[in-house]
Parts: sequence; C-alpha cells; structure tokens
Amino acid sequence: MGEHSARHLRRILRLYLVERSLLDVADAAELALTELIANVVRHVPGRHCQLCIYLMGDEGVRVEVTDSSPGLPTVTVREALDEGGRGLLLVDAVTGKWGVDVREDGGSKTVWFECLTGGRGVAESG
Repeated sequence: MGEHSARHLRRILRLYLVERSLLDVADAAELALTELIANVVRHVPGRHCQLCIYLMGDEGVRVEVTDSSPGLPTVTVREALDEGGRGLLLVDAVTGKWGVDVREDGGSKTVWFECLTGGRGVAESG
C-alpha cells in the first residue's frame, strides 16, 4: 500500500455511498475504514489486503478488509496521552457492529464492520 492508499479507498467508499444515498453513514464508514487500513499498514508484512464493500440496500454498508497475517487485532485501553492504539476503540464507537473472521487456512483473517442507517455508525447532526 502506498502512502495515499487510505485516502484513495475512502474516496471510493464515499462514491459508493453517495451513489446509493447513504451519505448519513459515510463519515463513520470512512473513519472505520481508515483505522482498518492503518492496522494493515502497521501490522501486516507487505501491507497487502483485499477490500470488499457491500452495500446493503438502503440499510447501510458492510466493509471487509482481508489480509494474510494470522495475528488478530485486539482492543487496547491506552493512557490518555498515548499517541496510538485506539483504532479498534474508534471502530467500535462509530460502527453498528464489527468483528474478525479467521479464515479456514489459519493464516489470514477478515476484519469487518457495518454502518447502518438509523443506528450506530451514523454521524450525529447537532
């Protein structure tokens, strides 16, 4: 992945969401995607992954990031001034649900999230 990969992938995701009139979940989905891509860049040798975006009609979006690393992501509670380690906490805070599916080969995994209209994973207006 190049240094601009996350920005490029966010742009693609937003285009899909705008096309389907799912703009109310776009900010949350983009933030969660950024965090998952950052984890690939930091923790996956070679920085390679596969991205799948599933538009769920007018209900929302499911995003899956599959990589070849057997290491599972963990939610870490950090000190207030720590610079990193909050990515999955952010994903949990802005999405309706998320999880990790270990692939049958045991050497890879898929980290996914869903942002649903009318629920968690929708930016609040205020």
